[in-house]
Amino acid sequence: MKAGLELRLGQSLAMTPQLQQSIRLLQLSTLELALEIQQAVDTNPLLEIADTDDFSDRDEAYAETSDTVISVDANFQEDPNAQSGEALLTPNNELTPDDPFALDTQWEDYFEVDGSTSFSAAEHHHDDYDPYATTSNGVESLRDHLLSQIHLTHLTPRDTAIATALIEAIDPTGYLADSLEEIQTMLVVEWPDIAFEDINTVLHLVQSLDPIGIGARDLNECLSLQLRQKPAHTPLRDVAIQICERNLIEAIAQREYNQVLRILGIDQATLEGALLLLQGLNPRPGANVGAIAADYLIPDVLVGLRNGVWQVDLNPEIAPKLRVNQTYARMINRSSRGEDASYIRSHLQEARWFIKSLRSRNETLLNVARSIVARQTAFFEQGETGMRPLVLREIAEELELHESTVSRVTTQKYMLTPRGTFEFKYFFSSHVGTSDGGECSATAIRAMIKQLVSEENPRKPLSDAKIADLLIEQGIDVARRTIAKYREAMGIASSTDRKRLI
Repeated sequence: MKAGLELRLGQSLAMTPQLQQSIRLLQLSTLELALEIQQAVDTNPLLEIADTDDFSDRDEAYAETSDTVISVDANFQEDPNAQSGEALLTPNNELTPDDPFALDTQWEDYFEVDGSTSFSAAEHHHDDYDPYATTSNGVESLRDHLLSQIHLTHLTPRDTAIATALIEAIDPTGYLADSLEEIQTMLVVEWPDIAFEDINTVLHLVQSLDPIGIGARDLNECLSLQLRQKPAHTPLRDVAIQICERNLIEAIAQREYNQVLRILGIDQATLEGALLLLQGLNPRPGANVGAIAADYLIPDVLVGLRNGVWQVDLNPEIAPKLRVNQTYARMINRSSRGEDASYIRSHLQEARWFIKSLRSRNETLLNVARSIVARQTAFFEQGETGMRPLVLREIAEELELHESTVSRVTTQKYMLTPRGTFEFKYFFSSHVGTSDGGECSATAIRAMIKQLVSEENPRKPLSDAKIADLLIEQGIDVARRTIAKYREAMGIASSTDRKRLI
């Protein structure tokens, strides 16, 4: 083989650094974007967050962040005098098409990039979750709550050690996770004279602590402890205690009422009254002690009805304004040569790329949100039953984007509406044909199934076939197996398991 040189001309797509940055920012969630913005501000001296009282026309752009978690109201109503999120897309007066730092391409030009690639804003390190530790918001944990009661009693050091060991073995829901034999094996190392009866005696003391029902070894014992704390004259209290002591809770859960009636020798009316009493008890007594406050979602866009028209705006509460530090930027003219000028010029370019990428992200996010709201107006007016079928391709064709771009925008992005806070992907669903040749959203069908089940007679629940017949009467052609699939996806039990005595 003879070696030689050959010249070929060709074209190929290449992802520039600014394009890669735009793609990464586009698919970040609000919290991840906050970390990305903070990291960019910390590492780039020419990038800064403008004060809220120092906005001016020379500011570069807006970007989203979430330095503080805001709580949102599901019944949100848009304030007509509030600042519109459209201001977040204010054009940058300093950037022109001829600007050497302007972006020269768009991410949708490179739709072949794998949309499944994930980018992380920063590495997170979390400590192992301790269910007994005092929570960060200062709420007393279940362990501390029980120990504080033990410290108020006058126990011997040995009994205190037993009580402490029992409390340590209680799980977050309030049940004793270890057997008494295991606890005894652990304690005899330090207290060789501890007997099994001693541990059982202290267990009764622990079970008398608040909350009622704590320290039980199973559900029957937990409910029995709570029943014994009720006044002796409580109607049907003794019958309910018998149900727990004879381990009949499982039989009731399996709807084997005839077996329970035969074992207890009671009539159906008495059993119904006892079940009503049992339903008022707490099967997880420890769950409400030291509960951790819920984290609130931060909506990316706000949807509200103004003058009879549904309006969509970016959330200005989580969007600080980024700009280039003009003091450092002017130093380029003073020292046009040398390392200082190169350093400033390089960071100025990065700052403008970052700001332009954020603006592009906001524009795409707002356009996709507006397109979704325009197509799902019936949902906002009627609820889930008004949801129409929608796929990513429809939004992509309308906005002239690629489906992978729309997929990135709709992942981990949320909108606050008068009906609640929803992820963008919630509004996309498959469809089922109707008798008139139209289409019905799978979300709407699930809502109809849920409504039919909620209105059924608990003594004679609707079967999947009956639900399918009722939907066919409404013009929705859906098979029984489809009903079963949607029902199981919503966590609704079968008609046999839904049948109740009361």
